[in-house]
Amino acid sequence: MILIIARKEITEMLRDGRVKWSGAILLALLAMAFLAGWSRHQELSRQHRMAQEATRQHWLTQGKKNPHSAAHYGIYAFKPKLPMAVLDTGTEPYTGVAVWLEAHKQNEFKYRPAQDATMLARFGELTAATVLQLLVPLLIVIMTFSAFAGEKEQGTLRQLLSVGVPPRQLALGKALGLVAGMGVYLVPAALLGAGTLVLVSGGGDSAASVPRALWLALAYVLYFIAFAGIGLAISAWVKSPRVALICLLGFWIFNCLVAPRAAVDLSKRLNPTPTAFGFAKVMAEDLAGGADGHSSAGDRAAQLRANTLRKYGVSRIEDLPVSFAGISLQAGEEHGNEVFDKRYGELWAAFERQNQVRSWSAFAAPLLAIRPVSMGMSGTDSAQHRHFAKAAEEYRRVLNRKMNDELRDHGFGKDFGHLVGDDFWKEIPAFEYSAPDVSWVLANQALPLGILGLWALAGMAACFLATTRLRVD
Repeated sequence: MILIIARKEITEMLRDGRVKWSGAILLALLAMAFLAGWSRHQELSRQHRMAQEATRQHWLTQGKKNPHSAAHYGIYAFKPKLPMAVLDTGTEPYTGVAVWLEAHKQNEFKYRPAQDATMLARFGELTAATVLQLLVPLLIVIMTFSAFAGEKEQGTLRQLLSVGVPPRQLALGKALGLVAGMGVYLVPAALLGAGTLVLVSGGGDSAASVPRALWLALAYVLYFIAFAGIGLAISAWVKSPRVALICLLGFWIFNCLVAPRAAVDLSKRLNPTPTAFGFAKVMAEDLAGGADGHSSAGDRAAQLRANTLRKYGVSRIEDLPVSFAGISLQAGEEHGNEVFDKRYGELWAAFERQNQVRSWSAFAAPLLAIRPVSMGMSGTDSAQHRHFAKAAEEYRRVLNRKMNDELRDHGFGKDFGHLVGDDFWKEIPAFEYSAPDVSWVLANQALPLGILGLWALAGMAACFLATTRLRVD
């Protein structure tokens, strides 16, 4: 009986022009999104690779120079694009793709595409994630709004129940038919996505992307189950397909348009962050007065001088067996690092609290749960941006320490007149970054993924409860 009902549902869906055209448009948009994502990913990866090689070559061929001058010369670190980023660009258009690593400064990331975008960017970018998160639920609405309500209006539901068809079997048959109907469009979409990932990775990183892709597929399945369950439940609860359509469209509008904006505004109100100007001002004050706000630059310099003389057992700077300039520069770096750790730590903590507010808001709308999971598995969320930023900052500190140590150990009597050449530059390893594995991502996305699972269970439970109320009136 269940299979007969499912076959009947599939036949009606395939005959329904609304479903056929909606599904065809959805597939076309997904194909366009995959193609655009593949083209964008290939071009940006090529540009990043060329720029990284160029900046490394500039470092190796900068000629004879004082080590501290080389620290100011600096080097760029480019954030690599994971193959999964072809599906969801996430925060990358807003966080930037490269950072300049130099002495005394922890610079902001540069080259944010959103800065150069037109007003049309406010409508979002066409990505596979956009289609899956916004348009597939709309297709589910079209498929489910008349599942039971249409049967009621036509009088066929009364006939089915009167001949002894159990409501539970009827619901299972319709759900199975819905799954099969969705599969007609989602299976080709999944194959398109898999093919795009293989093309993007070139076979090299595809194995590393498989766990991420599987978890992402599971998350989207839970998202679609939640919508399907809610759609079938509302169709079973109301008496008219028109009312069911209005209710489901209202839920879709709230989920896709209202809830995301409200969650962002709420997170900012509960956890405000400083403006760029205000943050720069506080940073400058701390660098001048110390992280504790009490020790001035003059006091720190005098203390460093006294400690250094005592350490080496001499009474004058000129009698030191090392370059005091190197010692002083490294002390300045460590003071700056202390300030950076404090202020950037506070800023990142505020961003994390905002993310937590948005994650807990997912109890109000499943879109707020699927978005962070999608970005996380694609490697484009704020947590993985911070992971890269931390790695780049650690490299900057190692680089500056090597420059200052070279000046300290070999610049005695010459200080800033001490020069090194290409052989020394080659001793500095190139910046290399390894993205976190899927277990790290899962640990960060446990809350939204769990809420997404609860939404799926709630959708199925609502469908079950609604169908048990079906009666022959």
